[in-house]
Amino acid sequence: TLRYYLYKQWVTKIETLEGGYDKFTRGYETFGLNAVEGGIRYREWAPGAKEAFLVGDFNDWKVGEYPLKKNEFGVWEIFIPNLSDGKPAIPHLSKIKVSSLDDQQNLLIDFSIQIKIITHDNIVIDRLPAWSKYVTQDLEKSPVYDAHFYNPPNPYKFKNQSPKIPKSLRIYEAHVGISSPEGKVSTYKYFTQNILPRLKYLGYNTIQLMAIMEHPYYASFGYQVTSFFAPSSRYGLPEDLKELIDTAHGMGLVVLLDVVHSHAAKNVLDGINQFDGTDHQYFHGGLKGHHELWDSRLFNYGHHEVLRFLLSNLRYWLSEFHFDGFRFDGVTSMLYLHHGIGTGFTGNYNEYFTEATDLEAVVYLMLANDFMRKIHPNIVTIAEDVSGMPTIGRPVQEGGIGFNYRLAMALPDMWIKLLKEKS
Repeated sequence: TLRYYLYKQWVTKIETLEGGYDKFTRGYETFGLNAVEGGIRYREWAPGAKEAFLVGDFNDWKVGEYPLKKNEFGVWEIFIPNLSDGKPAIPHLSKIKVSSLDDQQNLLIDFSIQIKIITHDNIVIDRLPAWSKYVTQDLEKSPVYDAHFYNPPNPYKFKNQSPKIPKSLRIYEAHVGISSPEGKVSTYKYFTQNILPRLKYLGYNTIQLMAIMEHPYYASFGYQVTSFFAPSSRYGLPEDLKELIDTAHGMGLVVLLDVVHSHAAKNVLDGINQFDGTDHQYFHGGLKGHHELWDSRLFNYGHHEVLRFLLSNLRYWLSEFHFDGFRFDGVTSMLYLHHGIGTGFTGNYNEYFTEATDLEAVVYLMLANDFMRKIHPNIVTIAEDVSGMPTIGRPVQEGGIGFNYRLAMALPDMWIKLLKEKS
């Protein structure tokens, strides 16, 4: 089939240009800010940028002191050597952000490390690094997030192995923030100490955590993501989330992440929308890049760097946090160019294999399932799909999309409808 041919083309391209899945999906180790031997390296893909500078409290906000250099692929980079005493020049938890100047040429800063980007139109913009691993929000000052350089001196060390995936999953979908009876946002530590033992006692063998990827609008339940590599700071530090997952594994519980790759928040100042000043960097340009019902941005799954970003994001959560798999949100929206809006599905093949099928998104999902099973064989992937796309649960090698399960959301929706009408 055409989808399988396109999938094989991408596999060959990744092997030829990137050295295979293993290297290609480790983007989080080379992009963003990373502590390396002798210092800190910062890399960012921003092809629409004309100039870029790194500033912050680590250099007293001196604009121009740390210019980034751009390569032929639109990737900007800078290396900041350690201080004379061997300590990193950027301390752990220093805030990081892309900085800008206002009309009076005053720095708009709030104790942040920032990147100042000048577009080809000579417009100065400020952004959070796209690969930020820890961001915080202080609503007393602003709803806009600040990003931090996350480099803990004593990283969490996992004690327990991931349990074997059970033949029959008994899944409890959980939201850390609303796990407490108190009228406040709960924490990773509270969930670890109070909820995990209860779920184990009740007989669940799998937990699906929602609203983990950082999102500015709390009421969205995590479905308007701005920082894809940052676990939500509302509930605590990333190390606290690692402890939660590790503790769950010690109880024999499988932990899945509700991953949102179907769309992204349209936030500019603290998201990846218009990161380099264009509307077509991570997303499709124009109307194709906007979801009319969700008011969000839609990824360009056919772009090399977007694939690096998304596939690396999956590996990051698997490798760094030891998640055991994912429930992919909004798969129906991904599979079709009409995103399922105003469309009914009856099971007729003509509804699935048409020009309305988004082949780039289908191939992305094939690549995602394929690489994850080769690098982390003991995982679970679930597609939240209301359309009933044929082959969604068949192996990629058979021409399928590769998921273990399909969450048929239309069924619980119908139950809710019946209960409401019955009552």
